[in-house]
Amino acid sequence: MSLVQLFTLIGVAVFAASGALAAVRRSLDPIGVLVLAIVTATGGGTLRDVLMDRHPIFWISSPWFIGVSAFAAVVTWLWVRKFPPPDKALQYADALGLAFFSIAGARIAEAGRLAPFAATIMGAITGCAGGLIRDVLVAEIPLVFRQSELYVTCCVAGVALYFCLGALGVSTEIASVAGMAAIALIRLAAIRWTITLPVVRMPER
Repeated sequence: MSLVQLFTLIGVAVFAASGALAAVRRSLDPIGVLVLAIVTATGGGTLRDVLMDRHPIFWISSPWFIGVSAFAAVVTWLWVRKFPPPDKALQYADALGLAFFSIAGARIAEAGRLAPFAATIMGAITGCAGGLIRDVLVAEIPLVFRQSELYVTCCVAGVALYFCLGALGVSTEIASVAGMAAIALIRLAAIRWTITLPVVRMPER
């Protein structure tokens, strides 16, 4: 298994858990939990592959991703029935998934010979789209669009660090880990200390 596949597999598991948590909070039945978890786990990578005209879609070429998503959803559902998760458990799980998926997406785009700018966008799409779909399906304003803690900014910063380290001659593995760590730490710090971007408001007449 390649490093990109490992990152994607871990990201799928973590995002599936975040989807399952969102479903449980909305009191969905087990099928609803399973569907939301799988959609959350595969949405970002699917959109990336469609935009890159990359076939077959990653979870079609390797059904293990669906299996891991389903397993993570079932484990999460069983766990929260006995041990209620912390209030911000969904955000923490989402932050980890964001880190793994963003770097994995950037590396796939890089392997597809996209320029760093385009690959950064693909990394952000891979990291953010699954959570966006999850929030829409449970009738919430997506984290990407809320006036809340840094989100897309974390992806861009981590992927940019990955490419900068690569340009400096740092090995791909070290650059990948550094990029993921940057995304996770910035996102978790933003959640902990409510770090936000300034909001543009229309002046009052």
